[in-house]
Amino acid sequence: MQGVLIKFGLWLLQKVGAALLIVVIAVAGYGLWLFLQEEGALEVRRQERLAQLVAERDRLLTVQTAVEQRLAGIRTEVEQQREKVRQAEKIIATLRELESWWERWFGNREQQAANLERVQKMEAMKGDLAHQLAELQRVITQTLFERDGVDQALRRTNAEVAGLEASRSRVRHLVILAWEKTRWYVLGALAAYFFGPTLWALGMFYAVAPVLSRGRPIRLGPEPAALPEIGASRVSVEAALGPGETLRIKEKFLQASDEGIGRRTRFVLDWRIPFTSVACGLVELVELTNARSDGEFRITASNGEDPHLELAIVELPAGSSLVLRPRFLAGVIQRRDERLVIRRHWRVLHWQAWIGGQFRYFEFVGPCRLLVSGSRGVRAERLADRAGQVAPARRTNQDATIAFTPNLDYRPVRAETFWSYYRGMNPLFDDLFAGRGVFVLQETAAEGSAARAGRFWSGVWNGVLKVFGL
Repeated sequence: MQGVLIKFGLWLLQKVGAALLIVVIAVAGYGLWLFLQEEGALEVRRQERLAQLVAERDRLLTVQTAVEQRLAGIRTEVEQQREKVRQAEKIIATLRELESWWERWFGNREQQAANLERVQKMEAMKGDLAHQLAELQRVITQTLFERDGVDQALRRTNAEVAGLEASRSRVRHLVILAWEKTRWYVLGALAAYFFGPTLWALGMFYAVAPVLSRGRPIRLGPEPAALPEIGASRVSVEAALGPGETLRIKEKFLQASDEGIGRRTRFVLDWRIPFTSVACGLVELVELTNARSDGEFRITASNGEDPHLELAIVELPAGSSLVLRPRFLAGVIQRRDERLVIRRHWRVLHWQAWIGGQFRYFEFVGPCRLLVSGSRGVRAERLADRAGQVAPARRTNQDATIAFTPNLDYRPVRAETFWSYYRGMNPLFDDLFAGRGVFVLQETAAEGSAARAGRFWSGVWNGVLKVFGL
């Protein structure tokens, strides 16, 4: 019970973590998009406003320079007018000194009249100069007011820049806006993440799979004259090569062999199916030949890379055949002077082939012996008449199927229980074989080296191999 609770807690923690990750990624992604969009618009507006401020600053500086120059000119003119007033006052004072009683009674009347007229002119000029000075002072006051206005405009511009720099955080604003825009999408994504796989599995298991399983089965050949014989599987098996027999085997499966046996490299298993041979790894094989007319040589086959793989020898007598996926084939033993017969069957237009995802099948025809490998062992299931059964039929895990005799009716059927399919313990479809014959399977479905390197690409590659019957 404690283990179940721990597993449930870990599952729930994984789901919650994934949900939080979905929310963060969605909001952050949309917020980043908004940020970039708005930042672009803000940058354009900032450049426009900056250009306006620079132009305004240049204008204010020009006005300020003109005001200062005008003030300097007015102040110079004021000094000149004041100098004229001082000269006029000096002249008036000098003329006033000449107006004594002696000069009034006994002096030159014409000179006195001229001096009086000159004093009056100086007084009038002094009054004009005083009026001009007052006007200049008024102009200076107005100019100072104008300069103060320019200074105030510059201060307002600086205050506007400071206000923009002190504005509120853009990140907070954009995060709130992103959540408001994406919350329904995020909730939909969370609902799809938590309930989507379950709804999908329910729909596939209870609605789609029963309909697809009702199709006509696939039968690749008639009743054989003889059935293959499958030997016991072991981690290592020993095979005997009689006179004139040849073994073509993958190098990694060859563990030991008698001295004196002929050896050479066989680049592909069969030049009629070179691409299939390459895809299944049936290349650069070791070809062992017993060229003697009597006696036999013995070889031992085992996989040193994967201790979970076991081997079995399948004997196909004359008149028998076996539909085999070549990726389970480790080697072939046959007469040296005979050619390996492999029939290829395409079922592209067959509905059941589309369900199982396999459109090509390879039928190995006897007489020959096949060395096959399987995870945790290779087992043969023989279908025969039984009491209470109209026709013998047996199902197996689709991932475990290695081979079957071509007379069997083969079709995919829905997995037995929903729970095993939902938990990934069994694929949606099992293989159902009906009739009187033999099918071969491995004890467990093991992952290869490609799956350990990357499950995704391994799934794609295995799907491609299955389509072509490999």
